[in-house]
Amino acid sequence: MDGGGVDTATTAAWMEKHRHMYERATRHPFTVSIRDGTVDMSAFKRWLSQDYLFVREFVAFIASVLLKCCKQEDSSDMEIILGGVASISDEISWFKNEATVWGVDLASVSPLKANLEYHRFLRSFTEPEISYAVAVTTFWTIETVYQDSFGFCIQDGNKTPPELLGTCQRWGSAGFRQYCQSLQSIVDRCLANAPADAVQSAEEAFVRVLELEIGFWDMSSSRS
Repeated sequence: MDGGGVDTATTAAWMEKHRHMYERATRHPFTVSIRDGTVDMSAFKRWLSQDYLFVREFVAFIASVLLKCCKQEDSSDMEIILGGVASISDEISWFKNEATVWGVDLASVSPLKANLEYHRFLRSFTEPEISYAVAVTTFWTIETVYQDSFGFCIQDGNKTPPELLGTCQRWGSAGFRQYCQSLQSIVDRCLANAPADAVQSAEEAFVRVLELEIGFWDMSSSRS
């Protein structure tokens, strides 16, 4: 242990400590219904359109993480984070193509309440006083929730509708899981050298992302 008294298993410890909330975020009834083959397709279309808006906002967030990374003495994380930036253009194109397939008019979509709340949270990371450790923790948590959620939809025994397998494989793939693990390693390393107040702020960000993800899934299932 060093820095804020944190060892290299900090993220794993958080996932255990906040297990109930983590499972609510990654085994939400919405994504479980995809795996079970019982998903309401109108809910899926709502998720598709709202997540498209989220991803557009996510671009600025990743840029803020990258900027904080560049200011670190050791900027070796940059290549991994740049991988996230590079994938965004493809992701936006994917959403547009899927919207066409599903007959969703993205131009007419407005962000719902839970989405706007998430947007406000992401925008707060442009503030210079928010540390790189907190920012990269947030980035890792967002990506990991999606990987775990959609990865579950393609595990053995799934009844995921064939037309949704591409969506689930996009975030549930082994390649994306490896990317999330790379981010997790960065987070653990940063936290091992961070002061106690930064570690606490990072844990609070971890929990906040879980809350926002649950709200986003809830929004997809309803119209709130």
